[in-house]
Amino acid sequence: MARELWIRNGGGLVKVRDPWAVALLPFVTFGIYHLVWWYRINRELRDFGYANNAELGDSPAVSTLALFPGGLIIVPALVSYWRGTKRIQLAARVGVTKPPNGWVAVLLFVFIPPAFSAYIQVSLNRLWQSSWVT
Repeated sequence: MARELWIRNGGGLVKVRDPWAVALLPFVTFGIYHLVWWYRINRELRDFGYANNAELGDSPAVSTLALFPGGLIIVPALVSYWRGTKRIQLAARVGVTKPPNGWVAVLLFVFIPPAFSAYIQVSLNRLWQSSWVT
């Protein structure tokens, strides 16, 4: 079950999600949960960035639209995943937690895509738990 936390400095509400759910729910929902998850983590990163004076993206909707329908021509989706992973690495550095390894992320994305989502969520969970207020 997801737990909601408030981020310091008015950073908004974020969720600590179960990595297994993030990896497996897209199969049950025909990919729709993955789109919702990608939008929400990008929104959480944006809010975290505003609270900490860091540039962590402005438009989660554009990142999501790059996956669908942009993913139909492949390149926009790859760019969205690349930039999203870079934003998560920067957010981890801002939040003084261990950032996800970019090479591990690439290998998981290529060979085991559901594990990529879980890996990213574990990194975000670590960040949110180190930056929460209530």
